[in-house]
Amino acid sequence: MTGSGYRGRFAPSPTGDLHAGSLLAALGSWLFARRAGGRWLVRVEDVDTPREVPGAAARQLHALRAFGLHADEPIVRQSARHAAYRAALEDLADRGLAFPCWCSRADLAATGGVHRACVRAPDPDRAPAVRLRVADGTRVRFDDDLLGAQVQDVDADVGDFVLYRADGLWAYQLAVVVDDADQGVTHVVRGADLLDSTPRQILLQRALGLPTPGYAHLPVVLDDEGRKLSKSLASNPVDPANPLPALQRAWAALGQAALQHFEDETVSAWLGRALAAFDPTKIPRTATQL
Repeated sequence: MTGSGYRGRFAPSPTGDLHAGSLLAALGSWLFARRAGGRWLVRVEDVDTPREVPGAAARQLHALRAFGLHADEPIVRQSARHAAYRAALEDLADRGLAFPCWCSRADLAATGGVHRACVRAPDPDRAPAVRLRVADGTRVRFDDDLLGAQVQDVDADVGDFVLYRADGLWAYQLAVVVDDADQGVTHVVRGADLLDSTPRQILLQRALGLPTPGYAHLPVVLDDEGRKLSKSLASNPVDPANPLPALQRAWAALGQAALQHFEDETVSAWLGRALAAFDPTKIPRTATQL
């Protein structure tokens, strides 16, 4: 991962304040971008309005600044990008790659949630979802820069997946693919909880004729009971007023050797030393605890 053309990003959803797990993803993606001499972008993924916590986006952005993680370009918000998603969806539909579907979750329960054929007739009184048509035998392979070779049978494991929800909201998979392409993202560094989504995004990139970035999936942070931190009672917000302890814990969770402690060191100075010492080969390939 080298070269001045590197463009990375951190893309939090405003469903809560920045916690230790999201700080690890932010710091990890920042380190990769800075190590490559590239640019680091921030995007607020705020299309899932029912899950959005009022004020969370502003607090997340404030925390990133306090932790010295400054975006190199203006912040992008998905809530302002409906026209781009609509254009992509219409393109897929015009080419027969996307289709309306009235199947409910209950309809899909018998197939383990995998959609391979519609079982509901069109209902004029109910809005449909729109799905990507996944051909039989579709298998996606890719090399993760940290986890190595990956493969997923998308037709059998995922099926025809949703691009536009029946409740009128854009699905994550479509929005993130369109955004990454429009922002020129060349490398996606994020938590391994999103590893399973990557084959769907690659398939969608191919369908839309968009470039596929490189991927590196960082270890998920777990609490003492082995639960993902974002779903745990331990997912307390990090403290923007005292950033260095949280940065040091995130650094350790990335498998990096402890940095010498200096009294009254600034965040900027600490990040500079961390960047100089950063070794991606030391990043754990499995979930980690703080």
